[in-house]
This record gives sequence, structure tokens and C-alpha cells, in this order.
Amino acid sequence: MRFLKSLFKDKLAASSLVVILAVIIIGVFAPVFAPHDPLEVNISKKYAGSSWEYLLGTDQLGRCVLSRLIYGIRPSILWVMAALMLSVLIGAVLGFIAGYFKGKVDALIMRVCDIMLSFPGYVMPIAFVGIFGVGLENILIAFIIMKWAWFTRVIRTSVMQYTELEYIQFAKAAGVNHFKIIRRHLIPVTLADIAVISSSSVCSMILQISGFSFLGLGVQAPAPEWGMMLNEARSVMFTRPELMLAPGIAIITVVFAFNFLSDSLQTIFDPKLMKSKKIRTEKVEA
Repeated sequence: MRFLKSLFKDKLAASSLVVILAVIIIGVFAPVFAPHDPLEVNISKKYAGSSWEYLLGTDQLGRCVLSRLIYGIRPSILWVMAALMLSVLIGAVLGFIAGYFKGKVDALIMRVCDIMLSFPGYVMPIAFVGIFGVGLENILIAFIIMKWAWFTRVIRTSVMQYTELEYIQFAKAAGVNHFKIIRRHLIPVTLADIAVISSSSVCSMILQISGFSFLGLGVQAPAPEWGMMLNEARSVMFTRPELMLAPGIAIITVVFAFNFLSDSLQTIFDPKLMKSKKIRTEKVEA
């Protein structure tokens, strides 16, 4: 309750959360919100302007732009978030093991992470696509393989910091089961750090998925996806700029919402940042 109260005090954070939740709900229930079949082709109505039947007009094949935008939430946002959660889950398990038990286990996990993190961000997905072929599934698998190591390292650092606290050391000395200590004491205090890094990472993953689809390496036609919609509208970007504006604004809006939410979460969970923010606010009001 205290967390929600602090979150909704920040109007920008509250607005960002509302936007994210609205996008997720619309994506999950896309058949309910979409006015038309996103794959329905009607050449006689190609490049139709905005109307009551087609609020955002139609594309080069007469398909409803709004319907494709709504269905595009699934690969652009929902599947990205699913891949992110799996990456965080793998990273959290290994990060807790490395940060808590330390020693040889920590050294082994960290060496594997060093190997994975030595690859540049875009090399792994492109190599994976080159080996297994284009498609959203292969891009998401590449993201999971690439991202878990970064989450493992960050979560490990957080866990190592908390394991030095006196009550954790006392629990160890008292002979409390290790996994009980992790479940009862470490997981609750590290959830804040995990939430912050997850909300900030989803932005880069959304942009990367859209970028790969724009290049033709991600979602394949005729399936709707925001990056691919931008690619399809390239040829008419000067005569029909609205076809690029719709998916472009959607990507920017969602990425901004996640960024603002991430900044607010960091402020809420860090007392020092919260205090400095209050001081700045008081100075402005004065």
C-alpha cells in the first residue's frame, strides 16, 4: 500500500503505469478492441484516409491500420515482456546462488557470464538468426540467451550487498536453512532492485525487436508488428506519412512510459533519491 501511495503521488509515474496497463489489456484482448481482421486484404480500399470505418486509414493492401496496430502489441510488447521475465527468472536464480554461496560456484557462474557479456548486444541475435533463420521466436530466444547473464551479474551484486547485513549473518550463525534465508529475507529486499532493472531493460528490448522487424529479421509478413509496419510504410513515407506516424508514436509512447516508470521506481525504492526529490520540489514551490 505504501508503495502504491508513493507511486500515485508522482503524476508522471501514475500516468505511465496507466498507459502500460492499458496497452497490455488492449493487446491481450485484441480481438475485442480491433474493429477489423488485421490480415483482411481489400485492394479497392488501399490507402484510404481516416474515417469512421477505418479510424487510422488503411495500408497498401487495404488492411485496417488501427487493427494491425492493436494486434501488433502482442509481438512488440507482450512477447517481449514474456522473454524478459524468463531472462530475469534465470538471472535471479543464478544471481542468488552466486551472491549467497560465493566461492567456486560464484566464480564458475561469473566466468560464464563474462563469456556471454563479451558479445556485443546485436551480434548474438543476428548470429542466432543467421543460423536458425529469421522469425520472432529466434530473436526472443537470442534475447533470453543474451540477457540472463546481465541480470545474473546485477542481481548477484545486490544479493552480496544484503548478505552482509547483521540479521542475515545472525540467521546463518543460528543454523537457519540457506534456502529459507533466501526465501524469507533476501528475495523480499531484492525485489525492488529486480523491478527497477526489469522496467528499464524492457525499453531496449522493445526497440531491438522493432528494429529487427524493421530490417526483416523479426516478425514476418503478413503478421502485424510495429517495426514491420514502419518498414512497410517506408515506400510512401512522404506521400502517406500517417502510416509511419501510427506505429512510430506507439513505440515512442510505450518506451517513454516504461522509462518514466523505471525512473519513478528507482526514486521510490531509494530513500536518498526520494529525499533529494522532495528537497527539489520544495525549492521549486518556494
